[in-house]
Amino acid sequence: MAAAAARGAVAGILGRWAPWAARSPAAGRALSGLAARGVGQVRAPAAAPLWKPRLLPGNPPGGGGTSILSSVTSLLPNLLQQPARTLTYCSLRKGKRKTVKAVTQRFLRLHSGLWVRRQSGYKKKLWKKSASQKKRLRELVLCTRTQCKLLDKMTTSFWKRRNWYVDDPYQKYHDRTNLRL
Repeated sequence: MAAAAARGAVAGILGRWAPWAARSPAAGRALSGLAARGVGQVRAPAAAPLWKPRLLPGNPPGGGGTSILSSVTSLLPNLLQQPARTLTYCSLRKGKRKTVKAVTQRFLRLHSGLWVRRQSGYKKKLWKKSASQKKRLRELVLCTRTQCKLLDKMTTSFWKRRNWYVDDPYQKYHDRTNLRL
């Protein structure tokens, strides 16, 4: 799997250089030098390997599975890394952080820094849920410490300031004592 992906990536890189090599004789010599080093032809069929893998000392020629993998990972280290998505947006003009709108729609930040959310599924399939289960789903839940940190990263300082509303139903929850975050 990794060898096939690396082979495709190397073929794509060399394929981009092929028109340049056709125009310039010096470039053609440079690409032929790559072929002489064992990288392979510029336009190779999909089934043919683009290079001959180097065997590391101590690996027998018959069981070269680890040597191929090590040569491929040294060529393309970013190919095998899993992508991580941290949901912070940046503006295109100044590069400032922007708020993720889904956070402000689904969560409420208390003055103490805690975030409050609804139970998941509190609106779904209510016809089949009992009255006690519907009551339990209507209750609010506090987010964990790691969730609060992530939600703070996803919002700007505008959403972290203290607001005073008339008849705020969450007034008694905003200030917490003996709370470590």
